[in-house]
Amino acid sequence: MLELKQLYQGFRDPQTIASLAQDIAKVARTLKEPINIMEVCGGHTHTIMKYGLLDLLPDNIEFIHGPGCPVCIMPKERIDQAAVLAQQEDVILVTLGDMIRVPGSKGSLASFRAKGCDIRPIYDPLDTLKIARDNPHKTVVFFAIGFETSTPMTAVLLQLAEQQKLANVFFHINHVLVPPAIDAVMHDPNARVNAFIGPAHVSVISGAKIYRPAVEQYGTPVVVSGFEPVDVMESILRIMRQKAAGKAELDIQYSRAVSEQGNLAAQAKVEQFFQIRPQFRWRGLGPIPNSALQLKPEYAHRDAELRFKNCLPVKEIDDHKACQCGDILRGLAKPKDCKVFGRGCNPETPLGSCMVSSEGACNAYYRYQGIDSKEQHHG
Repeated sequence: MLELKQLYQGFRDPQTIASLAQDIAKVARTLKEPINIMEVCGGHTHTIMKYGLLDLLPDNIEFIHGPGCPVCIMPKERIDQAAVLAQQEDVILVTLGDMIRVPGSKGSLASFRAKGCDIRPIYDPLDTLKIARDNPHKTVVFFAIGFETSTPMTAVLLQLAEQQKLANVFFHINHVLVPPAIDAVMHDPNARVNAFIGPAHVSVISGAKIYRPAVEQYGTPVVVSGFEPVDVMESILRIMRQKAAGKAELDIQYSRAVSEQGNLAAQAKVEQFFQIRPQFRWRGLGPIPNSALQLKPEYAHRDAELRFKNCLPVKEIDDHKACQCGDILRGLAKPKDCKVFGRGCNPETPLGSCMVSSEGACNAYYRYQGIDSKEQHHG
């Protein structure tokens, strides 16, 4: 059986990283155009910043930080809906980690919790079942967020709620999909991306196959990468070699966990309970067709958006004018281009979602570069 330490042991070795950097530099000298790599997931952004990988790479490689954090892309109106749900009589709102700190138009869920709303952050979605059993006379709403990675957990929660006949469990679904976001990025007339590092955890569930259409349509290499520094450096090298050979292919660097087909059992579970939502508005990217999921009609009796339809706000709300999270999520700006970065906006008092989330690009820059250090030389 695979041991946990096998997933990272040896993948932080300085000598291996230095050797990969030399190989990358060698290939980079043969290229005729700059390489603009979007690392879709914020987990990769943190690896790049935490281990100082930018300082090891040649100047003709730039990273563009993508929209791969479910907290960062959540529009304010969805957070406002969660806040309204939490204010309803006898409602307990349950959600995951960082979500309670993201500011909506009237405050974060944490601020509403401080005012007396029953909002409970959890780490395991299945904790919702215990909360529902312990509070049979209250309505428990699970505010579900996440990409393909976490959707199966919500599906299992829903299945167990059905099996255990817990009629007081409802779902506010905010699960989103990576491929439509890649399409949105590439359709932007200002897009500069010419290669992708694909997220590993999403791919464990969905399989690398979900990126093949992007490779074929946009002619961009996609390398599915693990999150350790050796993983990221090797993925960069694989991209560079494709570019040098004039190729655009789908490649799986994180082969110790990702396959072409992915976890078929998890995919079946998602298909059992969810269907494609016609449109979902992403923070920074705007409305993207077919980019999110919703409950199937046979589970409408669990849908909080239907149960509380008459009180949920639907007005679209843009970010604070000074916040550039939108440009950052589209790869058009770096965190330090934002005037409020590290000043009006920091992890303790975030204005934008990219500073709130532990996977957000602004959070990574603030944590590992601070606000006074010299601008990174790659952008």
